[in-house]
Amino acid sequence: MLPISDQKDISGVFQNFQYAYSFKDTTIYGNLLSGSFTFTYRDYDQGFDVTWGRDDEMRTTNGLFQNAQSLDLIWNNIVLSTQDSVSANIVRSFNLTITFNPTDVVHVDGRVNLSLNKNPSTQVWKIERWIDESNF
Repeated sequence: MLPISDQKDISGVFQNFQYAYSFKDTTIYGNLLSGSFTFTYRDYDQGFDVTWGRDDEMRTTNGLFQNAQSLDLIWNNIVLSTQDSVSANIVRSFNLTITFNPTDVVHVDGRVNLSLNKNPSTQVWKIERWIDESNF
C-alpha cells in the first residue's frame, strides 16, 4: 500500500483517495476536499443531476466506510488532463469493489471528473468539484 502523500502534486491526491478508501479513513478523505467542495451525479431513475456539498459528502462517505466490510479502489488511465499552476481538471477511470458482506459485493466501473485547486501558500491540491461519470 502506498504511504500517505502530502498532496503537493495531483498524483498524491489520487494516492490519498485510494488510501482513504482502503483503510476507510474519513480524516484522510476529508483532507482531499476543499471547503467549497461539490459532488454531482446523475440520478438515472429520476432523470436529473443531484449535487451536494462537502458536509453531505462526508456524511455519505462515512456511511459507506461504516457499512462496507472492505473497499478496493483501483485508479485506471487518465482520460483527460488539463492543468496550470493553481488549477486542474482530471477525468480518470476507476474500478471500485464494495464488499458489504460475502454475499453482497458491488462492482462499480466508472469515471471521475475532478476539478482541483492548489492553495498558493501551502502548495496542497484539493478537490473542488467531483462530477461522477459512472452509470451506476
